[in-house]
Amino acid sequence: MTLAHTSFTILGAGLLGRLLAVTLARQGHAVSLYDKGGPLAEHSAARVAGGMIAPLAESAVAEHGVVRMGRHSLTRWPELIAPLSQPVFFQQKGTLLVWHRQDAPEATRMRQQFDATRALVTELPAVQSLDAQGMAQIEPALAARFAQGMYLPGEGQLDNRQLLAAQAHELERLGVQLHWNTPRELADFGPDHPGWLLDCRGLGARGEWPQLRGVRGEVIRVHAPEVTLQRPTRLLHPRYPAYIAPKEGNVFVIGATEIESEDLSSASVRSTLELLSAAYAVHPGFAEARILELSVQCRPALADNLPAVRQLAPRTLQVNGMYRHGWMIAPALHDVVLQVLDGGASPLALQFDLAMELLK
Repeated sequence: MTLAHTSFTILGAGLLGRLLAVTLARQGHAVSLYDKGGPLAEHSAARVAGGMIAPLAESAVAEHGVVRMGRHSLTRWPELIAPLSQPVFFQQKGTLLVWHRQDAPEATRMRQQFDATRALVTELPAVQSLDAQGMAQIEPALAARFAQGMYLPGEGQLDNRQLLAAQAHELERLGVQLHWNTPRELADFGPDHPGWLLDCRGLGARGEWPQLRGVRGEVIRVHAPEVTLQRPTRLLHPRYPAYIAPKEGNVFVIGATEIESEDLSSASVRSTLELLSAAYAVHPGFAEARILELSVQCRPALADNLPAVRQLAPRTLQVNGMYRHGWMIAPALHDVVLQVLDGGASPLALQFDLAMELLK
């Protein structure tokens, strides 16, 4: 980026706000960051997530532009993680999909969906159908339980909480002016505010972007020493699909609930039972797992469940609506914003079919 050195005020220290703050500070800009929470991102949807970058797996519920953002992010995540001074778990061992015999029609439907997506997003790798021998090679721990599956090569995941902590450390190291537990609105900064104003507050921006809504998600973190999964595994089910993302230290993140509600009360018994039952159905070792945390958060979404970038004033940008795809698309949105800051437009946004409202 060739943007002349200037100052940036960023509202929202969730995933995208931190990504932009680290990059801009590293490029020598003066950066101030405001968030209603603290460095642990306890109010951010980014903290309550599986941290998966799985564009083909998500194509069942995502538009092709979002899938392309995911492919872009698979390349960018290692580049964004590498300069951080604290370690962040990242792997790119693909995604495994399994199903029980009675759910074979769901697997057939999903395979047709994948093939249709690949016909239009040709950079996606081909799905590999697995028989019993293939299952034994890809995921030996599941070979005795599932005689078939689908393997989506190249997909990835990271430890979202490690990354948020590493970013917070990097922000301090780079001298970013950090204003934790200090919520701010766009109206707090007048037209004479120096430098750029970037709004990455998620649902916190609803005062200026009333079309935003919250989509509730519930995630369970467990410690399961008896379970050995080498990659994110998804159980196909017509009513209760679930993912299991293995992290370091035999910690597993189990999720997939998606509820049209902005309720932030504790996880429901129903959702908890469904998620834990799905995990046990994948691997019986989860029966002796210890529940570390039941987490709930609402993800910011627009009416079409697609992200958008809009410019409210010559030096004010809003980025929002990452929905359930935050970790998968954040680097792509980060790169789009950098292009807009540098040249007033973004060629990448055209590739991603991203909604852009920029001033002429």
